[in-house]
Amino acid sequence: MATVTRETIGNLHDKLVVKITKEDYLPSFESALKKYSKNANVPGFRKGQVPAGMVKKMYGQSVFVEEVLNSANRELQAYLQETKPEIFAQPIAMEDNNLKFDMNQPADFDFSFEIGLKPEFEITPLNKKGALTKYKIKVSDKLVTDEIENISRRAGKVENPESFEKDTDIVYASYEACDAEGNVAEDTAKTEDVVTLEQMPKKLAEQLKTIKPEGTIVFVPADVCTEEELPVFMKSAIHKTDEEATKAHYKMTLTKIGRLIPRELNEDFFAEAFPGAEIKDMDAFKEKVRQELEKETDRIAKDRMQNEIFETLVHETPISLPVDFLKAWMKRGGEEVKTDEEVEKEFGSFDHQLRWTLISDKLIREYNIQVTLEEVMADIKTKVMAYFGMKEGDDAPWMESYLEKMQKEEKTMDETYRRLLFDKLFEKLEEVMEVKPAEVTEEEFSSLAPSHHHHH
Repeated sequence: MATVTRETIGNLHDKLVVKITKEDYLPSFESALKKYSKNANVPGFRKGQVPAGMVKKMYGQSVFVEEVLNSANRELQAYLQETKPEIFAQPIAMEDNNLKFDMNQPADFDFSFEIGLKPEFEITPLNKKGALTKYKIKVSDKLVTDEIENISRRAGKVENPESFEKDTDIVYASYEACDAEGNVAEDTAKTEDVVTLEQMPKKLAEQLKTIKPEGTIVFVPADVCTEEELPVFMKSAIHKTDEEATKAHYKMTLTKIGRLIPRELNEDFFAEAFPGAEIKDMDAFKEKVRQELEKETDRIAKDRMQNEIFETLVHETPISLPVDFLKAWMKRGGEEVKTDEEVEKEFGSFDHQLRWTLISDKLIREYNIQVTLEEVMADIKTKVMAYFGMKEGDDAPWMESYLEKMQKEEKTMDETYRRLLFDKLFEKLEEVMEVKPAEVTEEEFSSLAPSHHHHH
């Protein structure tokens, strides 16, 4: 008769010993052998007519081991189902299970497993009312102007003039090692680089202004670069960073010059930049750009707020974890056994995420946070409409079939569900923790310390 005993071996770390007798596995072993006899294909014998002794000799040992292990696993799962301990992952076999299986000498077996128990804990940081700040970033007129310039440049076209006029002109160039006279040896490797004139070393940029496309310059990097410019230039253009390379001669060929001509800010451009928005003049365009910037700055501020809550809860909630078990599970619980060094290297981030999983699971249950299928599909639909520049009510006969297809995309559905779930959780946590609002400029927001800084 099989039995399971349990003992504590560490903090939230227990050992289960499953004792299996011959009577527990021999009947299933004999039954499995009979099934093999009926289905075995052995040359010289009809299917189902292979002698039992031959089947046992050929397959018996592997079937024996399989049935012993199956019997032990059944007893383990039955124990867990009956006692329902709150455990991490699955039990893992202990390294002291050095058992010898011999079908000719059936014996009783002891299998040892270790389990890690989930801790009881209180989320004390929820009591810190008003300790966190939710920022609102003001969108300045300068930010709007800069963004309009960026949009018009991105939609612009590149011309190829014969000479440089602006620091923003683009340098298309190739580089080859050569001698002092500019002679390039046969089979010399050629590198290429594309940067703006203002990104070039200043001395080299001045020389470039004197030549036209297909013109060349022979130079020594260490002679034309400042101490700050040299490593950047060598990595970008020459693709070498050793000292010897910085003092060698190189031949630079100006392949061509590029000049970005921004798009004209007119009604056609407005329609291209924001399809379906029906923008007619510059004032309306500026307002639309401001609205889009506010969406983006709100998203950035929201990410910071959520990260602040995340870090506060993870670092300041006292949770005792079964560290020894978790490291053993990381080492032996996967498809491949990890080294102790690999486990130690990965444990910090694993511990961090595990604490958040415990905390968030508890909060989602306590606050009854739920996301329906309708909410998931509505979010996917909203994103598709935004991508195509559509408004609510626009005719889209393909939308229904597209959403049916997306409903079968497990990865997309799961990612959308989890994002909506955690958005709802963080909104609730902002209320519970009584987060303080504060309006700041873009510069003030950028100068804030990292959101997790004071927790580490």
